[in-house]
Amino acid sequence: MAIDISNRPDRPLRKVTIHQKRKKGLTSDLLKLIAVIAMVIDHAAWAFVPFSSIAGQTMHVIGRLTAPIMCFMVAEGYYKTRNVKKYAQRLGIFALISHLPYTFFQTGKLEIINQTSIMFPLFLGLVALIIRDSPKYETAVKNMIILLICLASMIGDWGGIAVVYILIFGSNYNRIEKIKYFCAASAFYIILDIIMCAASGQWYTDLFKLGTFLAVPFLLKYNGVRRGGKTYKWFFYYFYPAHLLLLAVIKYVIL
Repeated sequence: MAIDISNRPDRPLRKVTIHQKRKKGLTSDLLKLIAVIAMVIDHAAWAFVPFSSIAGQTMHVIGRLTAPIMCFMVAEGYYKTRNVKKYAQRLGIFALISHLPYTFFQTGKLEIINQTSIMFPLFLGLVALIIRDSPKYETAVKNMIILLICLASMIGDWGGIAVVYILIFGSNYNRIEKIKYFCAASAFYIILDIIMCAASGQWYTDLFKLGTFLAVPFLLKYNGVRRGGKTYKWFFYYFYPAHLLLLAVIKYVIL
């Protein structure tokens, strides 16, 4: 299905001036690097550290930084990329590439039919933004498609909440309002998880997800500047499946 994105509210592409280069705050590349470090800490904990230990819980709290930052950067990329179709294609391709490394990391097996990685919800979140801004559909149809997208994303890590985050960060609200809606969505998501865990008598097992709110100060410090080149951009794409594969090999093959 061809999607018309002619109505996308593009932001004007501007040259990076000396003033912008010296702008205070966190650049997009530094923000992504923070997400990568938090992600490695989190995945290392899932692979090698007991979940209920203090070290394990601390590492998982830090790991909650990753998804909000990744969702924020997808929304930023939607507005700032020169070609949103190619951007969606990249995310879709790397969602496919990341599937087997993710299942190998999770189960020790290369499985086609299994939960997939967060790259899939990130891809669907971008598609949801494209649908939302397309003049091709009526509002009711858009809402129905986006609801179906949220349901489809449930087979991926973080599931529908990742799509919701991307829609929030890709809204027309100012930064503070976006953060408020992000916090509200996160609170609802975490409380719902705790209630579900309480049904089994272990309400405390998902408390580490409160670490999601640690992303707020980092997102508020984002200055909209990008300093890295194409090599740095591609690094983040390739690093995700590569580090999963490496951790899986260490866990299941070497150890």
